[in-house]
Amino acid sequence: MSFQYVYVLQSINKDFLYIGCTCDLKRRLKEHNNKEELSTKHYAPFKLVHYEAYLNTKDAHRREIYLKTSKGKTTLRTMLKEYFESA
Repeated sequence: MSFQYVYVLQSINKDFLYIGCTCDLKRRLKEHNNKEELSTKHYAPFKLVHYEAYLNTKDAHRREIYLKTSKGKTTLRTMLKEYFESA
């Protein structure tokens, strides 16, 4: 049994959140922080602020797509309200 992870990264130096999906969360975080990902290399380094695990790839991708919408970002900020207020 392998999980698919939907994850949220926050740039340590800039006001930027990244939402992605992977089957290997540790490797993926390392890739982002090593500037191996073209879309995020200018915002590195990152810290992992949230993740969700799914047994089904389609469910994980559906959640990722939702969190990237404006309504999904609002939901995310509500879910992590105390974290974002203290950061």
